Amino acid sequence: MPLPTSPVIRRVRLGAELRQLRRREALTLEQVCDRLGWASTSKLSRIELGQSRPDLADVLDLLDVYQVPSPARDALIVIARDAATSRGWWKTLGEMSERQRTYAELEAGAAHIVEYQPAVVPGLLQTPAYARLRVAAGALLAPDVDVEVEVRARALRQEVLRRADPPRYTAVLAEAVCDPGDLPVEVWREQLRHLVAVTGLAHVTVRLLPRGAAGGGLHPLTPYSCYAFPDPADPRTVMLEALTTDVRLATVLDVDRYERMTEALLAAALSAEETVTALARRVGE
Repeated sequence: MPLPTSPVIRRVRLGAELRQLRRREALTLEQVCDRLGWASTSKLSRIELGQSRPDLADVLDLLDVYQVPSPARDALIVIARDAATSRGWWKTLGEMSERQRTYAELEAGAAHIVEYQPAVVPGLLQTPAYARLRVAAGALLAPDVDVEVEVRARALRQEVLRRADPPRYTAVLAEAVCDPGDLPVEVWREQLRHLVAVTGLAHVTVRLLPRGAAGGGLHPLTPYSCYAFPDPADPRTVMLEALTTDVRLATVLDVDRYERMTEALLAAALSAEETVTALARRVGE
């Protein structure tokens, strides 16, 4: 079963909380590391930036240095345990690349996901045949990629939409996503049918953005995903998808900007009902 929280987000949350505690005590990174006997400040810096999986014993030592009383201490210990989750979580996710694992962690802990795609069907909505062709095309840039492993990983990620407590999921697709390009006809028709079918899930919404339509002049060229979590204190997060790597944004300013952009795109897109009609018509074509 998927975990109820996202380890990557809990690491960011824990780091921000610990950094705030250190600053409250007016301590520098060097002073804290000296008290704990840590060889350098890089370890603490990585914990505060949410870039490493923290050791619970280290977190307990930091809470002692910052003199954190209960119940605040107990709450931070729970967050630290979520952030430190590793083997059990990886076993749940199965075999997948590091890029896919990051998305899977975010998706599994999310309460609400919104994705924008200007050119391809999002991974959570891809059929195996479509995913196989997309992964194989990407293998031109990464020859060591195992296509079948990545296809299985996409299928595993998609289970989040069919679990007992799924996130609300909205996909905003530019009309270009509906162009088959050089895909085999049967693969493309199967993919379109799947897009129509998945809209039958009450928590899934697909919206097409017609060519030339862009809310307020906004028409982003880069795919992105927005994540919100059950615990409102966990930072809302945006992932920008690039060719060889991805960028995670978690500042309030950045996330607010992308959420405003999403609202403008949704205002310009076809309604959910119009989208289903348009997709069904393309299946017939």
